[in-house]
Amino acid sequence: MAESTASAGEHRRAPGTGPASRGERTRAVHEPTVLEVLRQLDTGPRGLTEEEAWRRLARCGANELPLGRPASWPRLFVRSLRDPFTAVLLCLGLVSAAVLAWGTACVILLLVTVSCALRATGEHRADRSTAALRRLIATTATVVRRADADAAPNSRELPVEELVPGDVVRLGPGDLVPADVRLLRAHGLTVHQSALTGESAPVPKSADDRPAEAADGGFDQPHRCFQGSSVVSGSATAVVTATGAHTRFAAAHAHTGARWAPSAFDRCVQGVSWILIRFMLLVPPVVLVCDALVHGRGLKTLPFAVAVAVGLTPEMLPVLVTTCLARGATVLARAHGVIAKRLPALHDLGAVDVLCVDKTGTLTQDRPVVDGSLGPDGDDDPQVLRWAAVNAWWTLQLADLPAPDALDEAVLDRAEEAEMLAYDGVAAVPFDPARRLSTAVVRTPGRLGTHTLVVKGDPDAVLERCDLTDGERERLAALAGRQAGRGLRVLAVATAERRAGTRRYTPADERGLTFRGLVTLRDALAPTAAQALRDLADRAVRVKVLTGDHPSTALRACHDLGLAVGADDVVTAERLDAVGDAELPALAGRTTVFARCTPEHKTRIIRALRAAGHTVGFLGDGVNDLPALRAADVGIAPRGASDVTREGADVVLADKDLTAVAHAVVAGRHAGGNIATYLRITLSSNLGNVVAMLCAGLLVPFLPMLPAQVLAQNLCFDAAQLAFAHDRPPPVVLRRPTVLRPRALLRFITGFGLLNAVADLATFAVLGLALRGGGTGNTEAVFHSGWFTENLLTQALVMLLLRAGGRGAQDRPAGRGRLGRPGPVAWAAAALAVIGLALPPSPFGPALHLTGLPPLYYGLLTAVLLLYAVCLMVARRRYERRYA
Repeated sequence: MAESTASAGEHRRAPGTGPASRGERTRAVHEPTVLEVLRQLDTGPRGLTEEEAWRRLARCGANELPLGRPASWPRLFVRSLRDPFTAVLLCLGLVSAAVLAWGTACVILLLVTVSCALRATGEHRADRSTAALRRLIATTATVVRRADADAAPNSRELPVEELVPGDVVRLGPGDLVPADVRLLRAHGLTVHQSALTGESAPVPKSADDRPAEAADGGFDQPHRCFQGSSVVSGSATAVVTATGAHTRFAAAHAHTGARWAPSAFDRCVQGVSWILIRFMLLVPPVVLVCDALVHGRGLKTLPFAVAVAVGLTPEMLPVLVTTCLARGATVLARAHGVIAKRLPALHDLGAVDVLCVDKTGTLTQDRPVVDGSLGPDGDDDPQVLRWAAVNAWWTLQLADLPAPDALDEAVLDRAEEAEMLAYDGVAAVPFDPARRLSTAVVRTPGRLGTHTLVVKGDPDAVLERCDLTDGERERLAALAGRQAGRGLRVLAVATAERRAGTRRYTPADERGLTFRGLVTLRDALAPTAAQALRDLADRAVRVKVLTGDHPSTALRACHDLGLAVGADDVVTAERLDAVGDAELPALAGRTTVFARCTPEHKTRIIRALRAAGHTVGFLGDGVNDLPALRAADVGIAPRGASDVTREGADVVLADKDLTAVAHAVVAGRHAGGNIATYLRITLSSNLGNVVAMLCAGLLVPFLPMLPAQVLAQNLCFDAAQLAFAHDRPPPVVLRRPTVLRPRALLRFITGFGLLNAVADLATFAVLGLALRGGGTGNTEAVFHSGWFTENLLTQALVMLLLRAGGRGAQDRPAGRGRLGRPGPVAWAAAALAVIGLALPPSPFGPALHLTGLPPLYYGLLTAVLLLYAVCLMVARRRYERRYA
């Protein structure tokens, strides 16, 4: 029956009953009583003496958050130079300087400077987010202290920095809780904990002692208040149990400044960078050794070897990555109000295949709605809802409450106003967490001299006060339990007739009641959640629900939203605690709903998912979500989240809406798909050219291409591929995560690079046939020109035929934009082909030692290119069938 009790009042329930709300632990621990707490702290209700307080202040330190000194901007800039991708750029700059390509070296140095500056600025901004903590902390507090042991206690205002464990403080409406405290006395106390938990509803608190064994450790302990929360109503006297770095507020923020492991973007960049570094270190020695052994030129070929290393590395990679991510982030911010605080976070969003979310506020709204009203026989009975509305209306009016709570507001929204106004209110006994019910006393029209008590609240509490036999009470309790088992919140309604009098009504009058029925409520679904879940599923993103609610409540919301979740797909905190770290990745991968989760559970689940190879996003809004936000590849927070959480997130949403997350995933895949396509195409083409140059160096008695020609060819190719930053990838690219894995990339560039090398070697034969007829002038210049032209033409073909990096050709012709018109990639490929054909015979050709080519060469080259295009398409389809 405890489950139905819990469902009835998550916003205002009695201590120890019902499903744990967000952040509440589920394992039983010993909870000390008030007297035990006072003894442990060596204090009393009269407070500490001034002398003792100063001694404790010297021993414990000031009540301040441990805000570490942030690293300076220059230090962050220097630290960013250690990134492998930055190392690649620096090596490239040195290589360019070695071949006296000063313009290229300066551009690369500028790219390194801008990249490090942007990274240092972002990290510096994140470090400053800790300053937001201070805005959530009170500046003064009302403290009860004594001048000496025999003096009377005196209340006075003190700076919160001077509070120590054992101090007795007083709280009133509007006060910020200055430290972690244990309530000694409380009257109608409710506190707002959204800065800690993200929950918008005020939480009732009471000073009652908990049982010896109780669920403890979360922010929703009813007898404790925590630093960072604020008092909404009521008053209290409390004893300080923790200050400074020992508060739960400080613990929630601890160790969140750095991720436990690199994000998806970091892993991608590091993997690609190390591939490039290995190739760059390998190529020059191989070229030098081979040329020395075959032709005896030795160090004379050093400029050519260095140029080959330069040609292997895509100089425009940082420009294209920054452009793709910046364009995607700009469109996302303007169209959907989603702010990517780190540009790499947009790439991570595109790679996400698991999204972890909370239930409340994401899948459901922060309010319940009435599901139905049942009579004692279990059938629908609208009269039950009418009596519940009368109770809610007159309790609100006569108890002088500032606003109805969430459950009463749901009842009032569903009821007819005329039905409530048909009664005249007499008195009200407002809701009390200890009683778990509220009572309104009204005059029934046409019945003079009689008052009607309308009681509403927790089913167990109401049934205890009803005039029922044991069998009837058990049957009704079972009825309420079945409704709670369906994931519904349950309120019981009862009435009683009393003779009208002048005396004051008290809780003692709540007896001998007539049971009227049950009102069931469910969480109101977020309007766009169902469609957003379908969109995410279509894009191969699995949504996992990490909630502090009861399993049945989470299951009900999932079923209402169309998520196929069975009882076996739900894991509770108790089971998580029993599972070791080695077994957790497999369990987390096959589980959809994790119920009764604490912040520690959420962080552990996310780490397990990442250990299993998933790219994980997490959507949270409370301070207690910070560890999970940082553990995820990409942390997402709504604009209405607490300041610290919003500053610690990678992506900020205008609203807590899964639709915006779905749009962000698409934008991330758009950018990530273009980056991946660029890397595949440029690296495979460059590798093919390097292999062909190595072979040519062994076959011909002269350099197969001059260093200036290598650099010019590479510059043209990289400049053309900047078009990928403005491309629209095919729909198939947006339907799966854009994770660029180094091994898969190496497999792709090796296979297609060797195919490109074969095309280059075929060109050697074509050049041999073209040169055999004689009359072609400088043989070396013709060879260089023919290969230069062939390289640019084959690279243009690769841009068109390998553009989608997968099955894109099945969705739309490669390189074409909307309505079949050529897109930016098609235009760039055409421009590259024109340069390859026009530059050698043009007046600019001699500057690069290029010359015109015989007509026979163009005919033979056409045949080679056609054969190469066919081989490319066959190889791509075979690759797709095997790996895509």
